[in-house]
Amino acid sequence: MQRNLIIALGLLVLGNVFTALYDVSIKWLPEDANAAMFLLLRQLSAIVIMLPFWLYAGRPRSQHIRLHLLRANSGSLGGLMLIIGLMSLPLATVSALFYSAPLMIVVMGVLYLKERISIAQIGATLLGFIGILIILRPSEMNVAGFAVLISALIFAANQLMLRKLPSSEPACLTVIHYNLLSLPLVVVLAAVQGFAGTSWTMLAVAVASNCFLLAYQLFCILAYRRAPAGEIAIAEYSGLLFCVFFGWLWFDEWLDGLSWFGAALIILPSLILPKLMQLANKRKLAAN
Repeated sequence: MQRNLIIALGLLVLGNVFTALYDVSIKWLPEDANAAMFLLLRQLSAIVIMLPFWLYAGRPRSQHIRLHLLRANSGSLGGLMLIIGLMSLPLATVSALFYSAPLMIVVMGVLYLKERISIAQIGATLLGFIGILIILRPSEMNVAGFAVLISALIFAANQLMLRKLPSSEPACLTVIHYNLLSLPLVVVLAAVQGFAGTSWTMLAVAVASNCFLLAYQLFCILAYRRAPAGEIAIAEYSGLLFCVFFGWLWFDEWLDGLSWFGAALIILPSLILPKLMQLANKRKLAAN
């Protein structure tokens, strides 16, 4: 069991290298790149990449098209905002802000799914949002920072909507719908800006970013099949470290001390809370 746990942690850390490279790939875009046009090329290439998997799965169909339609179109807007943030802000700043998504999932779970949370979870959520304010700096707030937060909010909502889909539905079908059903909206967004900035370099970056994302998803599947999610989820936060490292290595970017403190408030409570809850449960069992 211990061997499987170590292997799973290694797989998940390796997967987070690819999710950091996905963020890095946006930085490879030409200076005159258009975010909407890049999103269009990325979605088209994702459909082409996933098509063989869909065919291999026997051309499955979904009975939840409306839900897929909502996820796809909201997700395309969130993806556009994340691209804008990555094109404008340091990698580590975007990564730290985007890790607020789990906090938002907790809040929306309470508001819309009527889920119950503990006092410790409430405290961790409040600390996380304080960390967001520290990173954004109210006196230095900009459009790109807000765009990343909105993107994280949409991502959190989409994750909650996944709970409405049956587990029997193939993952390749979900991915294809996520990219296919929002194409009309993305085409309109790109057309409004005259399909500007199209180039072979942009297409290459779009393909590379999709490959990085698919590699991350593959390693996640392999990792979570080997060990319980609660025991290896801590490795997910290695993505922030990789983003900081790649930002320093390739783009001469670095978080200042205050931003590191804000990132700690976002991430550390989420890491410590599960352990505290386990200790509390053990004490209850011992008392009984």
